Amino acid sequence: MNVGILSGILLIALGAFASGSFAVPFGKIKGWSWETYWMIFSVGAYVLFPLLACLIFAPGFMQIIKLTPPGTLLTVFLLGMLYGVGNLSFGLALRYLGLSLGYALSLGLMLAIGTLIPPAIDGRLHIMMQGKGGTMLILGIVIAGFGIAISAMSGIMKDKIMSDAKKKESIGEFNLIKGAMAAVLVGFTGSAMSLGFEQGNPVAEIAAKQGVDPLFSMMPLFVVLFAGTFVTTIIWCFYLGIKNKTFKNYLQAASSRILALNFMYGLLAGLLWFSQLIVYGMGKSKMGPYTFTSWGILMALTIVCATIWGLIRKEWKGAPTKIYLLMIGSLLIIIASSFLIGISGSM
Repeated sequence: MNVGILSGILLIALGAFASGSFAVPFGKIKGWSWETYWMIFSVGAYVLFPLLACLIFAPGFMQIIKLTPPGTLLTVFLLGMLYGVGNLSFGLALRYLGLSLGYALSLGLMLAIGTLIPPAIDGRLHIMMQGKGGTMLILGIVIAGFGIAISAMSGIMKDKIMSDAKKKESIGEFNLIKGAMAAVLVGFTGSAMSLGFEQGNPVAEIAAKQGVDPLFSMMPLFVVLFAGTFVTTIIWCFYLGIKNKTFKNYLQAASSRILALNFMYGLLAGLLWFSQLIVYGMGKSKMGPYTFTSWGILMALTIVCATIWGLIRKEWKGAPTKIYLLMIGSLLIIIASSFLIGISGSM
């Protein structure tokens, strides 16, 4: 395997760990409604940390954005808004299904759609399919889908065996139907982020020409993409705040200490979520001309990390041994698929 590709996969794997971990701080938040802590998370993930990353890694980012064709900026911004719908739905999927099953169902569709659609639009998939790399890419996605299906099946089997009381010990608002509907919506709209990355390649190219290290050339793109995501988030969270009369959450909690910790945990979730994109961008820059393979690796390994967190959080407590073994087997299959997807770009 090409050393650059291998280092890219390892960087993306590090991003997957951050991505699979970002929701863990939500479990520490007390007394806040979902729309309140999701809003605080979004301020960090979509505004504060992207701007801070640009100030550190691409200080001339505003000039880079000005040099980008307006059509590209508009496309990326609108894709960011669409991704916002997916990410809001993802929050609901985690709320109703927990980390393990929520990630498996949501990111499974995002893996396939987000890996194949962007290169199909710009023609790179057609070129790749002319050689062995295309066959390996499709094989990797099929194997990943198989592993994700087994992971989801093990979660559904666990759901059927465990009592409602047991399920709600680890997932307070467990609801399989609502969670599955949210996950399907995530699969289709959440893939807009992958498309935004590929359609926004001109931003990264201009950044590199302006002297930004190629490892961090995606930073200005994140500012544009997630500005759109933040707009969608504000609209929905403010709507829920009015509907549920939860705006008081921002100023009230059981104590001033808990209020401060709630803000801290919300922002920590945002930092973890955005940090995945810093190392993902670094890894993507090493994946050669077929950068879209990076998305499949990120989604596959994120599912693995999230499932491990689900185990740590005892979401599988009380499940029989055979279901544990089935779930572990699915993780090994998904890990293998991520390497197939990764090396497909070097064939």
